[in-house]
Order: sequence, then C-alpha cells, then structure tokens
Amino acid sequence: AVRSCPVTDFEIPVTGSAEVHVLHEGYVGLDGDDERVSGTVTLIIDGPAVIVVDPGMVADRGALLAALAARGPRPEDVTDVVFSHHHPDHTVNAALFPNARIHDHWAVYEGDRWLEQDADGAVLAPSVRLLRTPGHTSEDISTVAATADGVYACTHAWWFAGGPEEDPLGTDAAALKTSRARLLKLATVIIPGHGAPFRPGESA
Repeated sequence: AVRSCPVTDFEIPVTGSAEVHVLHEGYVGLDGDDERVSGTVTLIIDGPAVIVVDPGMVADRGALLAALAARGPRPEDVTDVVFSHHHPDHTVNAALFPNARIHDHWAVYEGDRWLEQDADGAVLAPSVRLLRTPGHTSEDISTVAATADGVYACTHAWWFAGGPEEDPLGTDAAALKTSRARLLKLATVIIPGHGAPFRPGESA
C-alpha cells in the first residue's frame, strides 16, 4: 500500500533495489517542427512495484509499449503511474495501463476512488519516494528512485540537460530554484521532463 511519511534529504536511501529505465526520451520540437512535443517516459521496477512516470504524448504508442515489453512488464502489470504535473504532454497516455493507481500531487486515483494524499513523502516501493518540487507548476512532484548505482530523480525541474536556466513556462522561479537545490542534494542522475538522463555538474 502507498503510505506517506515526512521526508528529509537524509531519509532518501543512497542505494537501493529499484531499477530505472527510460522508455521514451522526450523532446520539444523535432525535425524542425516546433509543434511537436513529447515528455520523457520512465519505467521504475522495485520488487512487485512496476511504476511508469509521465506517460504523456508520444508519436507512436506502439513503440512505447514495445519499449515496456522489452523490459519485461506488460501494460496490465503496471501497478502505479505518476504524473509529475497535469500538462497533457505528461499524462495523456495513462489509460494504456488499466490496472495502475495514478498518483499526483494531492491524491491517489484507483478505479472510482479518489484518495486524498499529499505526495510529499509518499512511499511507492522500498526504494521509491515522491517529493513535492514546485516551480514549473505549483503542483509539480518528482519521483526519486534509489538503485544499486545511485539515486535517480524523474522531474520537470529541468526540461533537459541544458536547463533552461529560466523555465519559460514556470510559475514560480524562486520555488523552482529551491526544488532544484533539493534534488541536487539527493540525486546522482536527473531524468528531465523532455530529454535524456544526465548526471548533474556544477552548471545544473
């Protein structure tokens, strides 16, 4: 069962049992077409938990499901879906996973049940936590997974490895700066909203 607990930076495991796989690498603009946008979709497996983060807009749903199958799970095996925030490019394909509970910043949705729960501190699996990280929107959350080789954070605090330094659609620049600082204390790998994973350096 999902549970909540107060989370401090020191309560995130440094290593853990999760496995993290990027199923689809997102982008903003593709092949010269500025109207094409796609969020990064991530699979996290930790024991019986099979978690998909941000199943949003993709050019080919079949390719997304094939990437999932290549890692072992079927769509019906997915136990949890996490929305980092409620923009459609990160949410629109949630129904591909019919048995999943859906998590956002303030609730868990299962069947016809709306279960109010603050995401900050939610434990999805032994090595997987949700954290509130506002800035892009006031409702943003990040999914933090401890693996054998470090801590991964799926987040829209960055669009891609290059930033941008100032979020052009951000709702609160000060909150975003605070959220980035929180994540940089925890994560060895950032999986941004619209790009490939990167290891943060001094410029992150």
